[in-house]
Amino acid sequence: LVETRGVAKATAPVLTTFVLALVAGAFIALGAVLSTTVATGSTIGVGPTRWLAGVAFSLGLILVVIAGAELFTGNNLIVMSVVSGHVPLSRLLRNWAIVYVGNAFGALSVVLLVTVAEWWRVGDAAVGVTALSTAAAKTDLSFTTVFARGILANALVCLAVWLATGGRSVLDKIAAIVFPVSAFVAAGFEH
Repeated sequence: LVETRGVAKATAPVLTTFVLALVAGAFIALGAVLSTTVATGSTIGVGPTRWLAGVAFSLGLILVVIAGAELFTGNNLIVMSVVSGHVPLSRLLRNWAIVYVGNAFGALSVVLLVTVAEWWRVGDAAVGVTALSTAAAKTDLSFTTVFARGILANALVCLAVWLATGGRSVLDKIAAIVFPVSAFVAAGFEH
């Protein structure tokens, strides 16, 4: 099933892939907005706060999977179709490039909208302080640290997408997504 979906993703038209990637980038950004909002002002401790923020962040991947959008992280699974010989490497790289750019533009569109909406002012600007604090912490990490954390996060996101493919209902898919995604957020891995 994963290989069949990989073939479909790798051979989809460019415009369709790009639009679905824009949507996915926006969905992930909305998950980040919810996650940041949930984490703001929490006094329940670092572990529980990060885990609840991860559950909130799961919204992004849930929307991606249920809506059938194209997310770069999940599309790393197309490698299985390449390895099995069903998709040439050139198609994989084409998909990744289109989806990566689309995800970036989709996420940046949400950044623009929440900025214009002054979301950062919520809670007497506490949400903005949380967002800035998170960004500062992430940009203070070394390349090697971010790279290793990215591999760990991507493994969990791919696992979530793979597990969700086995779900028969929307609730099955949601349950398959929440635990791997909340685990990577709680652990401090980088998406």
